[in-house]
Order: sequence, then structure tokens, then C-alpha cells
Amino acid sequence: MTLTDRQRRWRLALGRYSERELGNGGMSGADQRADRALDYLYAREMEKRGMRRGKRGGAGTLDPSQLTTLGWLGELRELFPQSVLETVQAHAIDQLGMTELLKDPDVLDQLEPNADLLKALITYKGTADEAAMAKIREVARKVVDEVMEKIRHQVMAALSGKTDRFRRSQLKSMRNFDWRGTIRENLKNYDPQREQIIAERLRFFGRTQRRLPWTIILCVDQSGSMLSSTIYAAVMAAILTGLPSVNLKLIVFDTSVVDLSSEAHDPVSVLMSVQLGGGTDIGGAVAHCETLITQPTRTIFVLLSDFMEGGSVSRLVATVRRMSAARVRLLGLAALDDDGSAVYDHATAQRLAGAGMEVAALTPDRFAEWLGRIMT
Repeated sequence: MTLTDRQRRWRLALGRYSERELGNGGMSGADQRADRALDYLYAREMEKRGMRRGKRGGAGTLDPSQLTTLGWLGELRELFPQSVLETVQAHAIDQLGMTELLKDPDVLDQLEPNADLLKALITYKGTADEAAMAKIREVARKVVDEVMEKIRHQVMAALSGKTDRFRRSQLKSMRNFDWRGTIRENLKNYDPQREQIIAERLRFFGRTQRRLPWTIILCVDQSGSMLSSTIYAAVMAAILTGLPSVNLKLIVFDTSVVDLSSEAHDPVSVLMSVQLGGGTDIGGAVAHCETLITQPTRTIFVLLSDFMEGGSVSRLVATVRRMSAARVRLLGLAALDDDGSAVYDHATAQRLAGAGMEVAALTPDRFAEWLGRIMT
């Protein structure tokens, strides 16, 4: 039987369990290698469901049992684009429990650092040995550095200050160019014959460095569904700690509350401290943060959560209402999934909005713009 292109795709998607109906006809050597590499991982899950591998016809060279974990990673790297490689290796650890990836130093060295892998590794860091922990930190550092590089400029631009028209600047860029002042300065250099002003000296506005006498309380839900947002929160916390006159408090929670303010300058340390999973007591975390407020009108409280409250929603709403009445600035940041779409409990979010909290799904640069507007 010769497979059509559509049948070939289904054959690769369904694996060896469709072999009886679809066969292998029309599959190239590369297709068969891809089939073997995928079968090495995903057939494990099928076996857990009671399906047997069986034996394949022909020479035994394509049997998955002949692959080693290290060889399997090499096959993935040769056969698939980077995006597929990253997805499959994350599935291996996170969804399919292929923890031998964390036990072989040679295999650890072959893992490709990326956000999906980091999310999978963090789940297992509690049982990881020293070598695996070193790899997890390496992956975390690479991912954090990439995120930091991506958003630092945007965030700092949003928080950098506004134009000061009374102070001159040594920073000569067109956005700071004072054209009125330049004309006044050079009127004496008017050339009647050319009917032009000869600008011998250009003037530029200075830019004020905004001083922010604010306390920012960043309260981060660390339930299992929040890891993507937690990575960005850790990076944002590190950026905010570097701002002058900002007192940042970083609180993470599930059913318990942990103060990571002393670690906020180091996103990797923060990520190594989070404990994903468990229940969610948002009200308890917000009530704890309320006790940290000493100057309500100079406090910004940011709750990063999917708002899926496991405790009393009424208690949560009452606490937010008290904080709003005290003139604390309140922002609820909805969790974002890997595609950037908001994932949150709309009913709870609406109740929080009614109690005085602004609720939005913002990317880090938009969040920084929101902070900048408040702290101007």
C-alpha cells in the first residue's frame, strides 16, 4: 500500500498503532527515523494505557529499544526544527515523566535551554540531584537573560521620565531638540543675503530622572498554571528593584505565603524558590500584603493571578475594598498563557474590579507604562 501525503501525515501523527491500517508504504527513510524518535517517547504513554508495542516487521534496526536517551535527543535535533525539539523534550519531562533525562549528565548537557524546558524542569527541581540542579539553574539563567534582554529597554523607556524644559542636556538626540531655544540663541547669526539663521549652537532639553517614592507590592500566584507569568514577574521584579526610591516587596503564594523580597534582584533565585502546584488562597495572600502597607497613597499593589480562588472570594473582595478605600493603587494582572492570551476567572475578576481594583491582561511593557502613568 502506497500512502497519500495525508495518510503519511496521519501515520506519523498516530505512530505505530496505525500501522495495521495504514502500513508504512510511502514513508521515506527520514519519515521512518522520525517515526522511531517519536515512538521512543510517546509509545511509553500508550503502554501506560494498556496498549502493547508489538513487533515490527522487517529488519530490527528501526526498533525504538535500540535508541538510547542521548541518541534519541540527537535524532530529534537532526530531524525536527527547533520549535518541535523544544516541545518534545519538554513533553518528555513534564507530561510523560521521562526523568532519566535528569539523571544522565551527558543527556543534561544535550538539553536545549528554552522557556518550555524551564517550566518542565522547575516542576522536578524538588527531587533533582546536584547535577540536575546545576542544569536547571543554567536553563533558568539563559531564559531569564533572554527575557531581560527583550523587555528591559521597553520597561526602562516607559519609566525613564518626562521632558524637563528648564534643564539643558548633554544628551543630544532629536527627541530632546529645543528648536525654539536654538532659534533664540542664534538670531544674532542671521545672514541677510542667504536669509537663513546660521545655527552655531544647538540647544536640547534635559530629561528629568523620575524619583519614585513608592512602595510596590508584587503579589504572585505560584499555582501550576502560572509559570509563564511567574518567569516574567521575576524579571520585572529584578528591573524594579534597580529603580531609585522604589521599595519593592515580592510575595509569592499558593495556600501559603512566602516573602521573596530579599531575592527579588535575582530572577533565577526567585524561580528556584517557587513551589508550583497545590491550592490557591488568594484572599490570604492579599490580606498578608495589606499588613505590609505603611503609606497607602504611596503604595501600588499588583496581584498577578488567574483569579481562580480556592478560598473565600468574599474575604478577598473585602480586603481589596479596604485597600481601595485607603487609596492604595490596585492592579490585577490576569495570567497569560504561552500564546499571550489571558487565562483567568472572569467572575472573580469582575468582583475585584467592582471593589476598586483595575483588572487587565498586560504584557510587561504595557505594565511598565501603567506604572509610569501612576508614578508621574
